[in-house]
Amino acid sequence: MAEGSPKVTIPESFQFQVSSSDIAGQLTLIWELIKAPLIVPLLTLGVYICLAMSLMLFMERVYMGIVIILVKLFWKKPDKRYKWEPMQDDLESGNLNFPVVLVQIPMFNEREVYKLSIGAASNLSWPADRLVIQVLDDSTDPAIKQMVELECQRWASKGINIRYQIRENRTGYKAGALKEGLKRSYVKHCEYVCIFDADFQPEPDYLRRAIPYLIHNPDIALVQGRWRFVNANECLLTRMQEMSLDYHFTVEQEVGSATHAFFGFNGTAGVWRIAAINEAGGWKDRTTVEDMDLAVRASLRGWKFLYLGDLQVKSELPSTFKAFRFQQHRWSCGPANLFRKMVMEIVRNKKVRFWKKFYVIYSFFFVRKIIAHMVTFSFYCVVLPLTILVPEVKVPIWGAVYIPSVITILNSVGTPRSIHLLFYWILFENVMSLHRTKATLIGLLETGRANEWVVTEKLGNTLQKAADAKKSNPKAPRKLRFKFTERLNTLELGFSAFLFLCGCYDFVNGKNSYFIYLWLQTVTFLITGIGYVGTII
Repeated sequence: MAEGSPKVTIPESFQFQVSSSDIAGQLTLIWELIKAPLIVPLLTLGVYICLAMSLMLFMERVYMGIVIILVKLFWKKPDKRYKWEPMQDDLESGNLNFPVVLVQIPMFNEREVYKLSIGAASNLSWPADRLVIQVLDDSTDPAIKQMVELECQRWASKGINIRYQIRENRTGYKAGALKEGLKRSYVKHCEYVCIFDADFQPEPDYLRRAIPYLIHNPDIALVQGRWRFVNANECLLTRMQEMSLDYHFTVEQEVGSATHAFFGFNGTAGVWRIAAINEAGGWKDRTTVEDMDLAVRASLRGWKFLYLGDLQVKSELPSTFKAFRFQQHRWSCGPANLFRKMVMEIVRNKKVRFWKKFYVIYSFFFVRKIIAHMVTFSFYCVVLPLTILVPEVKVPIWGAVYIPSVITILNSVGTPRSIHLLFYWILFENVMSLHRTKATLIGLLETGRANEWVVTEKLGNTLQKAADAKKSNPKAPRKLRFKFTERLNTLELGFSAFLFLCGCYDFVNGKNSYFIYLWLQTVTFLITGIGYVGTII
């Protein structure tokens, strides 16, 4: 039997040797065996998908650019599109022509900034008997809670109607606090609610400019102001954030308000009609973007939103990379998770027209909240570098260079003063797309950290005080805020190594000079990987 059995001969090229000197050769052989039938088709498919997503984002940005130009040149100003009359002080009727407004200030361990928002809200130019300020303190630090309460008492002694509210637990986080605040008996006679985060400082005339739109236009549910950043010049990290957020306000919010009377509520610096909140089902804590959730639900019931670009409120940007990463996780994961939960509800809605539903699903959610993150990371940090290792797969020059260039130029219109930082902003956004893509997938799949809520750390003028102290006493010992190991971000360091190797391979074997971009991107990943992205400028 043994002699009759067929003898299987293994070619020498497939006989793996265990000697370490031959491992490289065997790996090369494996790579050549799987490259043509597996790697090349998969990578080609990846290129086609990325090009399709790039075209979607490109058309979205061009559309937004065209519309914002038309809005600026031909659209009527908000006070011409909607009825608006200034609030008049009437000596005969007293303050009865002023509606009762509730101002909510949610807080959580805001040691450095709690006085800013409380003081600004208390100085609003509105009759004291027609204004209720509600400080919703979810702080877990007893010392901070006491400081906030004492600050409220200080303003109350000056005749300000300010209430200090605490809860037994933090159920629902910010949404839970806002919802609980609206249940208070003294809120029942309030018609409108204005929300300010702890670091926001409205100007005294904020309500006098915003409330008339709600009074004279009963179909408007929300008037949203624009954020202005007091610490934009603090460091390179804050400058990068300013560039991204200025586009959001200058273009996205403006276009949504002018064309469909819809945009995502920013969670602060806005005035809501309380009746609209109640009709939409109130605050819900099912995602980490309770503000966007409420806005979408209110819009599906036919309510309109108005964005006022000249109604500006001072606020603070995260000054540390750790705080910024947590914030971006929440801002990327939440919308994706909300899209998962609401897409069919939007499709089935009968109260809004087809084109508005298309705008909300495709433009607002799909392209801006999902595609924009994924294509930036997958194309420029994964697929494009891999095509260098697999020269059989080609990326057309219009997809690798021309389209990204146009998108970048269109994104830069919001902050012309930072045009000289544009190239580094591109590299930094590519790094952040790694975390945004990860968060988006978590939200879409509703896994892991889908409902993680980490309050963004606010430092107030702490860093400025430290800088001033260093100038006055340069020999003073420096106090390190973080150990070096606590700064390390392994994900960024890993991609830094990957891109560096791809750049080296392209330098030796490539023909497109991608190594210039890859090495610059390597440096950016490395800087963020060791936690020094916030270098003072």
